[in-house]
Order: sequence, then C-alpha cells, then structure tokens
Amino acid sequence: MLRLFSTFILLTGLVFADGFDFTLIKKGEQNDNNRLLVVGGIQGDEPGGFMAASLLSTHYKITKGSVWIVPNFNFYSIIRRSRGPYGDMNRKFAKLSTNDHDYHSIEKMKKIIQEKSVKMVINLHDGSGFYREKYVDKNHRPGKWGQATIIDQAVIKDIKYGNLLEIAEKIDKHINKNLLKKEHIFHTKNTKTHLKKTYEEKEMSKTLTYYAIGEGKSAFGNESSKALPVHERVYYKLLALEKFMDIMGIEYKREFNLNAKDLKNIIDNDIFISFNNKKIFIPLSRIRSHITYFPVEKGAKITFKPSSPVMTVLEEKGKYIVYYGNRKLTTLVPQYMAYDKFNGNIKVDVDGKIQNVTLGSLVEVKKYFNVQVDKRLRVNVIGYVNKKHKNESGLNVRKKYILKRFSIDKDGKRFRVEVYDSKVKNKFLGMFLVEFK
Repeated sequence: MLRLFSTFILLTGLVFADGFDFTLIKKGEQNDNNRLLVVGGIQGDEPGGFMAASLLSTHYKITKGSVWIVPNFNFYSIIRRSRGPYGDMNRKFAKLSTNDHDYHSIEKMKKIIQEKSVKMVINLHDGSGFYREKYVDKNHRPGKWGQATIIDQAVIKDIKYGNLLEIAEKIDKHINKNLLKKEHIFHTKNTKTHLKKTYEEKEMSKTLTYYAIGEGKSAFGNESSKALPVHERVYYKLLALEKFMDIMGIEYKREFNLNAKDLKNIIDNDIFISFNNKKIFIPLSRIRSHITYFPVEKGAKITFKPSSPVMTVLEEKGKYIVYYGNRKLTTLVPQYMAYDKFNGNIKVDVDGKIQNVTLGSLVEVKKYFNVQVDKRLRVNVIGYVNKKHKNESGLNVRKKYILKRFSIDKDGKRFRVEVYDSKVKNKFLGMFLVEFK
C-alpha cells in the first residue's frame, strides 16, 4: 500500500548550501518526557544511515512514547554523495566559526539535542570494513568501524540510560540473534572519547554524540558496514533502533516484515511523488531516466509532495531532477502551460466497469480503458496512436495502441492520461495514470 509523506517541500534552486534545511519529524506523544532522537544523513555518502531514518519516519507508527527523527541532517551532502562538501559535519560540534557553511544547521541541531524531553540520541552511520576487538585481517580489525555499536565511554553518571556499555551490549546481542551472515556480527566499540589523549579521541570529542553526552544525554553511534548492500545496512540499523526503543519503553508498529528482501523491495519500489496539489502522481519504481513534456504551470513555482523525506526535486538547466537520497531517479523535461482547477471525478470504463477516477490517481487496467465523454474535458493519452481525434475520450484504448516509449516506467506498463479544459486551448487540469497489468 502506498503512503504519502506528511509535509510539502518547496522546490529550491541548485544553490542551496546555506538554506537547504533538514527535516525534523515528530512521531508519537509530543508531551512525553522520555524522547528518542534519531539522526541520519550527517554524512551524505552513508546511505544506510539516512535510508534507515527515513523508513523509521514513513513506515513506523509510534503507539507509545515519543521519537523525533532527522533523516536528512546534511541534505546537501546527501544529494552530492559527499562526506561533506564543506567539511565533515560530524566534526563541527565542539567549536565552529559563524562563517562556516554548516553553522546554522549545527546550531539548530544543538537546540534539538538540548530539549529536556530528549533522553537518548542515536547517530546513524555506515563504516568501513568490520570492526573486531582483535586483528583478524585488514578488513576485520580494531581500526574498522562497520558492524559496531559506538559509545564514547562506558558509563555516564546521574543521567537516564547512562549505562552506555550495558545498553550497547544488549543492542549487539539482539542484532546477533538475527544475522544474515556470521561475518556481520556486531560488537561494541568504545572510543573512550572522554580521555582526549589520542588523535582519534580528540577527533571524536567534536562529534554529535559526544556533544549530546556533554548536554546530559545518553548517546550512541550505529555503524553498519559499507561492504554490505544498502538494504542490508538498513536491516541492521532497524534491528538496533527497535531494540533501543524497547529499552526506552517506546512501543511501535511497522508496516512490513523486517527482513532484507522486503526492505530492498520497499526502498526500491515503495517510492512516489505528487505535484501541484496532487493533480499529478508519479510512482518512481522502475521510472524512466527522462520524462518529456512534463506539465508545469507557467509562471509559478512547482510544489511537490514526496513519499520520503530524503527525496527532493532540483531545477538544473531548465529541467527538474528527482533525487532519492543520493540517487538521481529521473529528469522531468517541462512543458509550460496554463493551469486551472478541477475537483470533480472523471468517469472511466475500465474493462467493462465504470469507475469514478480522480486526478492524481493510478488506475489498473487489464484489457482496455475508455474515458467517458464529458463536454467539459479534453483527454490526451500520451503515446496513443491516433490521428483522427483531437479529444481521446470515448475511445477504447488498449495497450497495443500506445507506443511503449511513452510509458513513464521502464517496463512499458504505466501511461499518462492528461486532462484539459475543452473550451480553453492547452489549459491543463491534471492527469491520472493507467497501469496495464
């Protein structure tokens, strides 16, 4: 079942380093004083972190307690697939110049961490190799970070959940009961940041988690290995997050079975975006790399509603690029036209049954569809081979009559049905999709 993300995000231009803000998503009971804060995307080349946080925000319901989620903390670095275009953001929580490009984001995050209700902070990362307490080989050794629960010290006195080592070991134990492979075993890595003696300890003292500890919060890092495919990294992160919630007494429901196969399907296929107050709906699974003649309102800013908080649209060289995390999904080549409102239903004969179809919906078809004649409307089925009719309503349209190259998906199953005002030339009302099953 498809879901819609709850907040509109306005299109921005390509230059957004100082203004491309992150999203804070609040789930559960907002008056709760036992809140979990989850942060993903602090480093944009670590997709396991921001994808896990995104799925927590879109595919989980918090039924007891409170969870705040920032899935796209460094959105600019995510889009650019970079650790940090202006330096590593996870080394900017100690001292930072007001002239730094990330200054405002860091200050905003600090205020979120400082909230009295926040009792635990989890920072999601992807790390190199596989952490091992003793040297095994170059990819399995103490210097690696992958498959590890990270703590800065064993215990923090006088705070809730201050028994960091004990909690981390519970997380590892839970994950290790559900391993996909034995090699993926989790261990706790104690960086002993509070000592501030070695170079690594001094570097770790600049991180988000150590800042949180300084603010009296329990804080952990989670590192899944970059050697794993993204959906497996997300699998381990969600296992960890569910255990953290269990420890805090936070209750939840998720909309899928937690296994690697289902996660891959959700990440790749349960994605979509709607434009212009839902008048245009685009499923993004198996989307073509380019969609031409995409209707855009002349003289107005395009607005969109994504299914994921790590999805956005950017205007580049007169075209609109849909990004999903650090993946470029498709390029929309605009056709500018006048828009008008239409809030009614459109009667469509689908395989012999009349359906009331709304603009911005998807209609499943087995054999044919026929948009019933309505004097108010002109219909254009994109790719339909028809030289006789300017208005393509009242016609039985079968898949074999539509040129496959005009489908919006690579499989040639989904096609656009655009609807216009019949009395005013090229006044666009919206569109719906048909998908041949």
